[in-house]
Amino acid sequence: MQIARFKAGGKTRYGALEGAVVVEYSGTPFTLFRRGRRRYPLKQTVLLAPVVPSKIVAVGLNYRDHAKEMNLPIPEEPRIFLKPATAVIGPGDPIVYPPQSARVDHEAELAVVMKRRCRSVPAARAREYVLGYTCLNDVTARDLQRRDGMPSRAKAFDTFCPIGPCIATDIDPNAVAIEAYVNGELRQSSSTKELIFPVEELVARISEVMTLLPGDVIATGTPSGVGPLEPGDRVELRIEGIGSLWNTVVKW
Repeated sequence: MQIARFKAGGKTRYGALEGAVVVEYSGTPFTLFRRGRRRYPLKQTVLLAPVVPSKIVAVGLNYRDHAKEMNLPIPEEPRIFLKPATAVIGPGDPIVYPPQSARVDHEAELAVVMKRRCRSVPAARAREYVLGYTCLNDVTARDLQRRDGMPSRAKAFDTFCPIGPCIATDIDPNAVAIEAYVNGELRQSSSTKELIFPVEELVARISEVMTLLPGDVIATGTPSGVGPLEPGDRVELRIEGIGSLWNTVVKW
């Protein structure tokens, strides 16, 4: 199932992508979710970020090749940080290049969307608490990250967390292809088979630290090939079994 959050007829709704149409559902994916009768042509809808999280828990250096390109050692445990919910935008929304930065990078990531309240859950049971998976661009002001020595400011700007286009419920999160394109040029190409800490371990380790709520998002890290964006660029993420998330970059 590919769960979508969309706008049609001036109203925000939940539904399921089925080819060229969106089937409306009542309720939410985190409560009672029932298939309805109304169907909307995809061209007549606006896809929104498929989830509105209370927080985004991101993981740094979770691909071996990315740690190597950043000239950093392989971590012995997940390196986590938070992105604010105010950074979230949806498919087609503009990424705003902030005037404080001279180097803004794309980072293609598989994101985990939580379904149930989750606290100190063992890895063997982690998937019971997961709704599904989506694409996430962990946009980063790289120069500010280096200057600060920490990711908080660099990754927190409004529009720095595109998510979408849907939540796929039936994929193997540890074995899908992930790619990023800028203006049609392939920049990142890898597989989640290369994750240092797989999805189940991330859910377990993070839930030992903080309670994960329905709709919360875990960004699982980015592979090698991160690179700069400029105003006017079109950046597209593709993840096998989920689809394509694209955004343009605009000046402040």
